[in-house]
Parts: sequence; structure tokens; C-alpha cells
Amino acid sequence: MIYFVTGASGFIGKRLVRKLLARSHATVYFLMRDGSADKLAALRQFWGADAARAIPVQGDITQAELGVSKANQKKLAGKVEHFFHLAAVYDLAANAEVQIAANVAGTRNAIGLAAALAARHFHHVSSIAAAGLYDGVFREDMFDEAEHLDHPYFATKHEGEKLVRTECTVPWRIYRPAMVVGDSQSGEMDKVDGPYYFFRLIQKMRRALPPWLPCIGIEGGRINIVPVDFVVAALDYIAHLDGHDGECFHLTDPEPMRVGDLLNVFARAAHAPQMVMRVNAALLGFIPRELKMSLLALTPVRRFRRAVMKDLGLPDDILQFINYPTRFDCRDTEKLLKGADIAVPPLEQYAWRLWDYWERHLDPELFIDRSLKGCVAGRVALITGGSSGIGKATALKIAEAGATVIIVARDAGKLEETRREAAAKGLRLITHVADIADAAQCEALVKTLIENHGSVDILINNAGRSIRRSIESSYERFHDFQRTMEINYFAALRLTLGLLPQMTLKRRGHVINISSIGVLTNAPRFSAYVASKAALEAWTRCAAAEFIDRGIEFTTINMPLVKTPMIAPTKFYEHVPTLSPEEAADMVVDAVVRKPVRIASRLGVFGELLHAASPRLAQIIMNTAFRMFQDTPPAESGRKEGAEPPSADQIAVTQLLRGIHF
Repeated sequence: MIYFVTGASGFIGKRLVRKLLARSHATVYFLMRDGSADKLAALRQFWGADAARAIPVQGDITQAELGVSKANQKKLAGKVEHFFHLAAVYDLAANAEVQIAANVAGTRNAIGLAAALAARHFHHVSSIAAAGLYDGVFREDMFDEAEHLDHPYFATKHEGEKLVRTECTVPWRIYRPAMVVGDSQSGEMDKVDGPYYFFRLIQKMRRALPPWLPCIGIEGGRINIVPVDFVVAALDYIAHLDGHDGECFHLTDPEPMRVGDLLNVFARAAHAPQMVMRVNAALLGFIPRELKMSLLALTPVRRFRRAVMKDLGLPDDILQFINYPTRFDCRDTEKLLKGADIAVPPLEQYAWRLWDYWERHLDPELFIDRSLKGCVAGRVALITGGSSGIGKATALKIAEAGATVIIVARDAGKLEETRREAAAKGLRLITHVADIADAAQCEALVKTLIENHGSVDILINNAGRSIRRSIESSYERFHDFQRTMEINYFAALRLTLGLLPQMTLKRRGHVINISSIGVLTNAPRFSAYVASKAALEAWTRCAAAEFIDRGIEFTTINMPLVKTPMIAPTKFYEHVPTLSPEEAADMVVDAVVRKPVRIASRLGVFGELLHAASPRLAQIIMNTAFRMFQDTPPAESGRKEGAEPPSADQIAVTQLLRGIHF
């Protein structure tokens, strides 16, 4: 049996050709554009067919009779049993001109070639989009009833069907697949479309929140999705049945899910939080259209909407489909497929495969060079407090990735020691001795940096001071608050302000501020330290809002407890779980690569939420932990903190609240 297929290299077409070739004595001729010959070997390998059974025919869907030469038409005339037309644009984001050329003109040209070849059957693969936004149940025998065809994708799919119904002289059949997702057995998919658009949102929720935390989501209409293997099996089976010419077949799920339930299925597959409370998008329908259009025309609203949609990877038109109003009656098709045991599998059974394949192969972040080397090679990075601890570990990692790394610290001896350690590993660090808490020294440093390097691309404000002392023990120690604020806030601010002008001129820069989990959990006994870091965070939020359109990124890292010289005076910390400087440096590297607004542990995020939702409960929890531990005595007191082993209660608390300062 001889077949002719357009769109044979597409997601559905490629699998349909393989299905057809599985039939005995089948030969498939398929349309191939000039310049696509490089795909031929891979296609034949996918199909498991040689050149005698999978035969390309030169052409183009935008040309009359698909641009197939008269010689090829003569060769195939009267021999094609089934002509499958799948070539089309399946993309909501494509512009109207492109969709008209492919979905309307392309269909007319395919009809013309099928007639010229005297094919016995013409199979047109359309879409449920041909119904537009019909409000109600759309049957398989309905066509003219379609409504709200304003979107070019809907309009061109509808017009393509109309051409088949009114102009096709070859016996025809029309197939309307629902929104096609990946293979239910392998999860394989070729592009981001339909529900996949929301996968980045789910991924962001998983990264930010624990999976057990209830979340607020959106509710809307019923979204009809089907896996590609079901569509291909149904196409192949129905096309070969006798007596069904002139009919339309809905290849849809008879029990589609509402948007909220659908997203929760994928959230479970991703181990992300469930959207327990859902706001129905239909509520937006009560807002007069003129008012909505007026609001969307406002520059602040328009910019905000564009930024959010870009961040989530959502096309501009996706929101109008949330409250999808159409249900598709597929009972007649179901009856036909029942005899072949072909049915839509429940989404719950294969959603995890779709998610896994997307995250491994289609996640847009995979196509961005996320290696540290790709982000920092040839760039200038400045790290304060770079002679030890987090700063030193970070400097070595970034230098190894090919950046020009400058480290700043007060202790010339430690700086030189760090430089030599790097040199022994074949790495180069540029060192500057400076106390950035001193205005004159900081100003001189900025001047030197600009003279020697032009500008700094990555600024990591890591230098800091921590004081572990209760407020009751600080009544006479106001200087503790002053000196902590001086280095943790004013010094970082002074340096950042000095380097921002050059970043602004280049419209490129990244400022990373090392903050503390204590800012999120409001850790007792660290009021001086937390207040200084909170001040820096507040300034950073303001700065980020001002510079977001200047190409300058700001990241805050709410660092858990790290085993560095800064915590050495508190002997009790030798018995509690802490991060190593290298693990902390990995968090900084993650910030350099991903450039998120904030990096924080789940416990830190939970602490912030708890303080916001139930501040009294949060205070009781922190006060309980506060009373279980003793202050670190001032260095000038001469008293030494003992290194007695912690009690069982203390161990339990530090394990439960890992990374929090006590």
C-alpha cells in the first residue's frame, strides 16, 4: 500500500509514518523541503526503514500542489491509497501571516496535489481549535457553529477544515486531536506547548517551597489533552476503516480535567506543592472588556505583565485560554476505537513521564550555558572578605572557571597566604588590602579597580562581622551595633555605590550580597547582626527595582550557619550541623550562574512565612530555643565559653532547625 504524508518530520507525522511503515508491504512517500535532506538519515533510522520504503518527494506546502514536480506527480498518479495532510503550524505564538500561509494556503495546496494524484482517501489532521471558543458541547458533526475565532490559530484551523469540506474532490476524513502532549510510554515531546507552558511555574514553586505546603492556584475551564501515541494509533486505525469518508473524528479525552486539577497532577509528578485553594478565572469575566483593555493599556500594567510572562515562559495569549469553555463530544470515535482497544490513558498514569522528559530535554534553562565557566570566563569578579571562609572558597571556584578574581581583606598576611594557595593550584588571584568600612580606603579601592579593570562585572559583598549576644547583655554595648552596621551595611553599600556607575554604563553587572538565614527567622541573640543584614537586604530590594531595566541583577543569599572563623568563638557551634565553606561557596556559585533574586534554604523560607502568618507562634518557638542556650562572653571579659557537650534537648533543637543561629 502506498501512502503520501505531509509533515512527516513533525511530532505527530514522524510517529504516524513509523506506524504506517509497520504495515506489511507499505511504502511511504513524504514531502520534504529543499534544504532538509540532512534530516533524511535520522528520519529513516527512527522509522527503521530503508530508501526503498521511505521515499522523500521534493516540495513546499506554500506552493501550488505543494510544489511537487510534474514528473513526480506522473510517477505517483493513481497509486496513492491514503494521503495524510499533517503539515501545519501548531503554535499559539506564531504570527497570523505564518499561520495563514501554512494552515490555510498549505491545506489548499495539499488538496490540489491529492486531486492531481487521484488519491483514494484524503486525511486532514486539523485540531479542536477549529471550534474556536465555542461555549458548550461541540459535537463531531458540528462545524459552522464554531465561534470566537479571533485568534489566528483558531481562525486558520477552522478555515483549513472549510477548504477540505468545500473544495476537496477526493473522499476525505477530518481528525481533530485535542492538545497533544508527549508519549505516554516514554514522555517524549518535541517542543513546549499547552500545559508545558506552566511547567516552569511548577518548577519555581518546587524550588522555593516544601512539597507539603498548601498553595493558592488558579481554576478555569476543562483542558483537553491527549498523548501523541493515542493520536497516532487512532489516526492509523480510523484511516483504514471502510465506510467513514466525509466524517470528522474527535481524538479527545472524554473526561478532560479542569485547569486546577490538571496543574496539580503535574505538581504531584514534579514533587511540588499542591494548589489547594484555587481562584476561578471566570471571575475575571465580570470585569467589563473595555475596563480590562484600558488597564492593560497602562504602561506600568503592560510592563509588569510582560515581565511576569517572560519570567514564567508564558506566551502572551495563554491567559485567555485558562477559562476554556468548550467540551468535545467524542462518543462516536470512542465506539470505533473500542474494538481496537485504543483509548486515552488517565493522565495520572503518565504525567510523571511527561514531567521527567521535559525537565531532562525541554526545560529552557537546559539551553542556556549554565556552567560557571560560561557565566564568568573573561569577566571581573570582586569578592570582599576573600582571604578566608566563604570568600576564599568562592574565589578559588570562580578563578578556576576563568574569571579575573579580585579579593579584598584587611589582613595582608592572610591575603598573601590565599594568593599563594591559589597559585599552587595554577590559579591567579589579585589581592587588595583594604578596610572597606573606612570611607577613604573604600574610595581608593574603587578608584584603583576602575583604573585597572574598567569595571567590575560581579560584586560579591561577603565581608562581614557577627556578634552573638542577647540584648539583655548589650545594654552598655551600643558600639556592637555600630561596628556591625558599619561593616555589614555601610561598607557593602559604599562599595556597591562606587561600582554601580560603571555597571550602568555597560548595562551589565551582578551584585551578590551574603545575608543570613537569621533575617528570615529573626534569630534571637543576633539582633545586631540580623539588623545590619536586614538593612542591606532592604536597600538591595529598592536597588533591584530601580536597576532591573538597566541590565544589573541583584541577588541576596540568606546563608545558613557556616563553619568559618567568624563563628569560632562560640564553642557550642562545634557540636551543631553547619555548612562547610565549600558548600557555602556552592550557593554563591549558584547565584552567579542563575542570578535569582534570592537564595534561601526551605527552612529559612518557612521561617519567614511563619513569622508573616503567625508571628506570635514564631516568637514562642524562637524564644524557647533562645532560652536553651547561653551567650558568648565578650572577648574583653577574659571569660572563655566552655566546650561542654550539648544536652539531648539542645541536640534535638539544632537538628530540627538546621542552619539557624542560636
